[in-house]
Amino acid sequence: MAIIITDECINCGACEPECPNTAIYEGADDWKYSDGTDLKGDAVLPNGKPVNSDEDQEPISDEIYFIVADKCTECKGFHDEPQCAAVCPVDCCVPDDDNVETEEELLAKQKFMHND
Repeated sequence: MAIIITDECINCGACEPECPNTAIYEGADDWKYSDGTDLKGDAVLPNGKPVNSDEDQEPISDEIYFIVADKCTECKGFHDEPQCAAVCPVDCCVPDDDNVETEEELLAKQKFMHND
């Protein structure tokens, strides 16, 4: 399951540098699938969605920091717990009930984005 940032976010930015997948962006910022990953050009995500990883994507929120669910692995493959939630001073980084994934799916997504 991906993590989501709720509207209680105070825009402190503590979460952004902690994300090993570069899945967290400041409100109103464009983003790319290739940001902080090994993805290049056209790709098909593990969920079957075709994307161009180098194209700018629209911000998910214009007001608060946001997490791109397609890039979030809950830090699986990197850490024991989601780092955004661990550092958030207002506990607004919570599981996203709309993006439920198994540990195996999260690890497969991590491997897909990072060809190590």
